[in-house]
Amino acid sequence: EQLVESGGGWVQAGDSLRLACEYSGRTFRIFNMGWFRQAPGKEREFAAAISWNGDSTYYADSVKGRFIISRDTANNTGFLQMNDLKPDDTAVYYCAADLYSIGGPLRDRPAYYDIWGQGTQVTVSS
Repeated sequence: EQLVESGGGWVQAGDSLRLACEYSGRTFRIFNMGWFRQAPGKEREFAAAISWNGDSTYYADSVKGRFIISRDTANNTGFLQMNDLKPDDTAVYYCAADLYSIGGPLRDRPAYYDIWGQGTQVTVSS
């Protein structure tokens, strides 16, 4: 089973991008989904999370009001709409699956996530 991100690219400050994260596996799983990012020389940091059914969302303060997380539960695909991008948003973006907090709180620490995508680069120029 795996997660595969897509949609990264190079944009200018103020532009928008939409990332996608597709789950594939031999069995259908339900999981909370998170998006993280890692800039060069920095630790991986939380950006947003969404519950398995899409009813709950949680954002880091740094992206709140600019990013929107959503998901297509039928196809187990997640999205991160990123608006008003800033140079500080430049990073590799990863989606991840939290398999063990179904019905529980959305979590913001990488250690809680069990399956990770390979990442997609987002570069924002000023």
